Amino acid sequence: MQLETYISDLLYRYECVTIPEFGAFLTQSVSATINADTNTFHAPKKVVSFNEQIQQNDGLLASYIADVEKIPFEVANKKIAKRVRLIKSYLTEGETLTFKNIGDIVLNKEGKVLFEPTYQLNYLTDAFGLTQLSSTEVKREVYKREAEKIEKVVPISVTPEKRASRSYLKYAAVALIALTLGGFGASEFYVNQVETHNQIAQEEAEKQLDTKIQQATFNLNPLPAVKLNVTKQTGNYHIIAGAFRVEENCDKIIKGLKVDGFKARKIGVNKYGLHQVVYASYEDRLEALRALRTIKRTHNSDAWLLVKELD
Repeated sequence: MQLETYISDLLYRYECVTIPEFGAFLTQSVSATINADTNTFHAPKKVVSFNEQIQQNDGLLASYIADVEKIPFEVANKKIAKRVRLIKSYLTEGETLTFKNIGDIVLNKEGKVLFEPTYQLNYLTDAFGLTQLSSTEVKREVYKREAEKIEKVVPISVTPEKRASRSYLKYAAVALIALTLGGFGASEFYVNQVETHNQIAQEEAEKQLDTKIQQATFNLNPLPAVKLNVTKQTGNYHIIAGAFRVEENCDKIIKGLKVDGFKARKIGVNKYGLHQVVYASYEDRLEALRALRTIKRTHNSDAWLLVKELD
């Protein structure tokens, strides 16, 4: 079982992916940065870290594996436990374990886990299409001083004898300045071309995702209704039941979910123009994950957790 593949998939959508009895991979979004020494632009991204103190099984990883491999939830948990025992044995023997597209893990002399992330993938979906960009240094002050020197060469007083030579010098100065500005224009054109390419790629990806969302159907499994004691309708953790182009469909779904015992509601329109319906909202992340696990196992396997501060 390629455990790192499943973890990598989940890191795109979740802030915490826990490996039971081993630790958890955490993500934190950081803004775009510019390295002034190398003139390099780095796109915004998610920074991945590891915390071996978080080991409680929240069911997220097992649920995902069970869904992908079409196996029972309990079997997925057993496969994870077997993999964890193997990982610990390798670490105890002093080996460095590489989680593809995530990072390297090794034990130090005190037996503590050391994690070194790799940035082969950017798990921040909002940065789709953005890559590292380097440019040459623009020496504006140097060109300004050179232009001033050229201006001094052109004579101020005009005499019949000097008029012709002055014209040649003036044209030479104008030509040099034009070439310099042309270099700036070429650099600006290149940057604009890169930005245009990235914008087109991002719009195409959003168009494909929007098409998939419109074709999706809200499928409620014919299983016994689950009664959850949902008392909080505030917080930044929302269990999404579905998203719909027609708002009237939301009202039908909400009515059905309320019959099943959920305090469903609408939380507004997402960036694709779809009206979102939630089972409930939570202030505590672990509480939301526990509720999500229950819903995915007994009511709707397509439910997912949205982390967002509502207006």
